[in-house]
Amino acid sequence: MALKIIVCAKQVPDTNEIKIDPVKNTLIREGVPSILNHDDANALEEALKIKDMYPDTHITVITMGPPQAKDMLIECMAMGADEGILASDRALGGSDTWATSNALSAVIEKIGEYDIIFAGRQAIDGDTAQVGPQIAEKLGIPQVTYVTEFEMDKNMKDITVKRALEDGYEVIKIQTPCMLTAIKELNNPRYMTVGGIFEACKKEIPTWGAKDLGVDPVKEVGLDASPTNVFRSFTPAPKGKGIMIEADSNQEAAQKLLINLKAKHVI
Repeated sequence: MALKIIVCAKQVPDTNEIKIDPVKNTLIREGVPSILNHDDANALEEALKIKDMYPDTHITVITMGPPQAKDMLIECMAMGADEGILASDRALGGSDTWATSNALSAVIEKIGEYDIIFAGRQAIDGDTAQVGPQIAEKLGIPQVTYVTEFEMDKNMKDITVKRALEDGYEVIKIQTPCMLTAIKELNNPRYMTVGGIFEACKKEIPTWGAKDLGVDPVKEVGLDASPTNVFRSFTPAPKGKGIMIEADSNQEAAQKLLINLKAKHVI
């Protein structure tokens, strides 16, 4: 039995290069390099590990974004994915998580059969962690988020995962088809290979618009269909310079610290 895996990925701006427009309080994306979202790389790696064990496994990476998101799909195929599909259309622009999940679930339904859908926990440019669970709800399949360990039974149907919680872990058993969202502790993503890059660049990447997906460009996707909007983005004010306490002993340092804290009315 050949497994069919879909990986949801996103091309995001490199957060190390992000700047905020001081007047508009919006992200400045011009000139900012784009990268494969970190958690999505872990999601893809887990799919590739399954393919390593079961070579007949077919991995499809899907994304929604501008035309240049094809570069990210090429990167994913160079790592070992079999194909990439881009959902791109002006009608999809400005979609929030609800509208994005409408589009991506439509992509998955158009693809048809699948056993596992992997996605990253969240995108570093939004940090909502909502799209994966929303896709699962719209497809009517079970889901487990924050997956930190993954194990599949030899029957290729039963899956056991370890889910990270704030104060511990829980072990969950689930069956395919299902949605799993990955966190960085799950694995270490592999690099592209030279041969993989050559092969990936030869492959055609289909682009599907709102009409291809059968979604309503007014009621289901796009800015007008999005129930949430970002009010503003801003850079927090920098903290003041710290005070270095010098002393010959721990006791003297503690005394000086106490004096400073009292002077600032902290205690």
